Amino acid sequence: MVSTNEHASPPGHAATTAGDLDLPFFDYSEPGLVGEVYQQRLAAVRGKGWLARSPLALVVLDHSSGEFFLRAKQTAFPGREIADLFGITGGRLREQIDANILNQTGERHRRLRSLVGPAFTPRAAAHWRPLMREFAQRLWAGLDGAQECEFVEAFAKPYPSLTIAAVLGASLADAPRLHEWSTWVQRQFDIRALGSEPERIERAVSELYDYVEALLELRRREPSDDLISALLAAEEEGEKLSHSECINLVLNVIAGGVDTTQAQLSHAMRLFATHPSQWDLLAADPARVPAAVDEVLRYEPITPFTARICTADIEHRGVLFPAGSIVAICAERANREQDGGEQFDITAERDGRALTFGAGPHFCLGSNLARAELEEAITFLAPRMTGLRPAAPAKLGGVEGIYQVESLPLAWSQA
Repeated sequence: MVSTNEHASPPGHAATTAGDLDLPFFDYSEPGLVGEVYQQRLAAVRGKGWLARSPLALVVLDHSSGEFFLRAKQTAFPGREIADLFGITGGRLREQIDANILNQTGERHRRLRSLVGPAFTPRAAAHWRPLMREFAQRLWAGLDGAQECEFVEAFAKPYPSLTIAAVLGASLADAPRLHEWSTWVQRQFDIRALGSEPERIERAVSELYDYVEALLELRRREPSDDLISALLAAEEEGEKLSHSECINLVLNVIAGGVDTTQAQLSHAMRLFATHPSQWDLLAADPARVPAAVDEVLRYEPITPFTARICTADIEHRGVLFPAGSIVAICAERANREQDGGEQFDITAERDGRALTFGAGPHFCLGSNLARAELEEAITFLAPRMTGLRPAAPAKLGGVEGIYQVESLPLAWSQA
């Protein structure tokens, strides 16, 4: 059994098993639990303690405990266990879940991250910034001088899929298909979708496997300056990377690099439309953009809950979490646990320890690329969308998977 010194039980005091605690209940899959309602409900539950109960997991609501579980060697991502709960025991979806880098541990996980990691360093992400600006210009031109749009469809949806297509060395014409596949494959982390639409997720995974296989064959014949060519080089070195691992790493990049950035950029623009004075600061001083992106990531993480399973008994803060316990670390509450944390303010001094991208061995590989995409998009849009404001209420998706903005009508004063 592992225990943490912080908040440890007094000597001679037996820890209380988590299942025996009288905890407040929070159902993050509840319909309509979005926006201010979701934030207020979470804040109310957090007021009763650092731990709550949900249908599938114990919800960890404070920063120190969230970081503890994310970093603990005796925890792992419970992708296989959740798949078992929903009867996903075979097929291409189960194959992808078993191979997903999130579900790898130990030496294999370290090896895979070391092979794909160089493609996602800050320097590597910076290599793609000129193309990001080009994509932003292309999408802006498509508005043809309009001063109102549905932002998700017009900009947030195509922008990251174009970027991922470029990073992979895929045809830019394939970007819409990459977006569609990413959306569905990511729903393997959405308990509502797993329960209601497993066949659609299965089809998307199968189609994406076939697409990636064909793309790898193309890059074998025509190597280029892209991620796939680099992975193929590692594959040809023998034991470092198998063909199956190569395919699944590419699939992970597509699944994890499109839908997430779309959601985070959409939430950024939703926040700035309702905080126009802060948006004006960015047009006047683009040097503020990196801090603004940090604040967006802190205030509205698009993965509000990150699951872990205890692979051994863990004692933390006088509570025993038996092996097999699933915990959901709530980044939304953890990120707000600081002075003024409930306010969205790009000028505020923050401690920089947001859990939006996780922590520990599974810290998000694509964080540098995502930051670069957000910075380039906001830097481009701020001086062009002066007087930014909502044109109609935003339509928000659920918070149990990727917290999406389904529709974001925006208007501005100057094109």
